[in-house]
Amino acid sequence: MEDNYNVVNKDQKVISVKEWFITMLILMVPIVNLVMPFVWAFGGGSSASKANYFKAYLIMILISIILVALFWGTIFAFVASQTIGRSY
Repeated sequence: MEDNYNVVNKDQKVISVKEWFITMLILMVPIVNLVMPFVWAFGGGSSASKANYFKAYLIMILISIILVALFWGTIFAFVASQTIGRSY
């Protein structure tokens, strides 16, 4: 059985440190940092490793948003349950 994780495509270029540095600089620009991860993840122009990285990045952002929403929803529900029915 062949391990697909160790197969290297000889046509796929390695992303250099310079390119990763430019990528990080682009992610520091407001508004652009909201659009470019989608372009790199789902656009056809980026390398497979960069696309996979940004797909994982977007999944982590989605999970983080869900966890923060659940946390604040729980806090709000707790505070609301403590204040309902009280008369001052």
